[in-house]
Amino acid sequence: MLYVAMTFWLMVIVFCAWGVHQLWSGLIRPRTVNSILLPGTLVAQLGHVLGLLVTGATVSNTTLYKDESGEPEMTKDAKPKIPLIGPVIIGLLPLLACATAIFFVAQYLGGGMVDQATQKPVAAALPESMPGVWQLLRDQVTLAENALDAARSADTGRWQAWLFIYLLICLTVRMAPFPGTMRGSLGAILLLGVGAWAIGMVVPPTGNTILGGWPIMSLSVATLSFLLLASLAIRGGVGLMRMLLGNK
Repeated sequence: MLYVAMTFWLMVIVFCAWGVHQLWSGLIRPRTVNSILLPGTLVAQLGHVLGLLVTGATVSNTTLYKDESGEPEMTKDAKPKIPLIGPVIIGLLPLLACATAIFFVAQYLGGGMVDQATQKPVAAALPESMPGVWQLLRDQVTLAENALDAARSADTGRWQAWLFIYLLICLTVRMAPFPGTMRGSLGAILLLGVGAWAIGMVVPPTGNTILGGWPIMSLSVATLSFLLLASLAIRGGVGLMRMLLGNK
C-alpha cells in the first residue's frame, strides 16, 4: 500500500499545483504569476534540462519566458536515447528537482515551521472504506490548517521565515507540469509507482527510503492544500462580486 499511497500523493501534488496555478492565472495576469514563481520555474527548468542531458535527448528551445504569457518553454519531441525510461526521467525530474529544493530550503530556513506543518503527515496507506475516504478528506483540511498555523506562528522579524514561505510557495506551485506535459508527467508518476513496487519486492529497504522523504511529501501536500482552498475561496468571492455588480 505504501507504493500506491506514494503514487496517489504525487498525483495530488501535481493536480493541486496545476489547479492553484490556473486559479491564480485567472485572477491576475499569467505573466505576473509566472514572474512571481520565477525561483520555482528556474528549479523546474533545470530539472527538465538535466533529464534531457541524462537521457541523451536534444536540448532546444528551452527558455524561462516564451512569450507575453510569461510561460516557460520546454523542449518538444526531445527523443531521448533511453527507451521507455527516458521519458519517465524527463517527466519526473522537474518534480523531483522542486522536491529536493524544498528539502534544502526546509533544512536551512524552515525552522520549527516544518515540524508544525507536518505534525500530522499524509497517510502512508489509502482508505479501503467510505468512512476512511471521508476521514482522508477531513485530514486534508487539517493539513491545510496546520500549514496556515505554521506560517502564522513564524517569527515575522526573521527574514529567513519570509524567504522560506515565499520559496516554499514558488517550489510547490511549480510542481505543476509545464504546458503540454500533463499527460507525460502523470504517466511518469504511474510508471515510477510500478517501478518502485517492483524494486521493493526485490530490495525491501526501498520502502524505508520512500518513508524518509515522507515529510517533504506531507509539507508539499499541506502547502498546496491550503493554497488551493484559499485560491478557490478568493476566486469564488471575486466571481460572486462580478456577478452582483454585473446584475446591477
